[in-house]
Amino acid sequence: MNQLDLERETAKMVLTLRTRNSQLGKDLINYLRTQLTLEEVAGLTILSVERLVFWYDTDSVFWAIENIIPADVMLEVQRITSVAAYKRLIGKGLTPGKDFSVDAQGKLLMNIEARTAILTC
Repeated sequence: MNQLDLERETAKMVLTLRTRNSQLGKDLINYLRTQLTLEEVAGLTILSVERLVFWYDTDSVFWAIENIIPADVMLEVQRITSVAAYKRLIGKGLTPGKDFSVDAQGKLLMNIEARTAILTC
C-alpha cells in the first residue's frame, strides 16, 4: 500500500466511523480484510482513531470500539501498541521484567517509573 492508498483508506475509515453506521463500518472493515493483512487493518484502525481523537470526537472512538471494530483487529491493535510502548520504554533506559512486562493477554504491566515514562514523550 502506497502513501496515497493509505491516506484514501484512512479517510474512508474516519468518515465511516464518524457516521456511526454499524453496517457501513462492518462492510468497510470486511472489504479492507480482503485487501489488506490483519496487521495493516489494525494499523489503519490506529491511524483512524488517532484522527478522531485529534478532532476531539472521542464519542465516535468509543462507539467504534464497542460496535464495529472486530475483536481480532482490537487484539492486533493492542499487540502493535504494546510493542511500540515496549520499545519506547527500553529506549528510555527502563528494564524489561523489572520496570515493565507484558502478560499472556498482551497487556502491558508497568511500575510507576514506566507509567511516567510512557506519559512523557
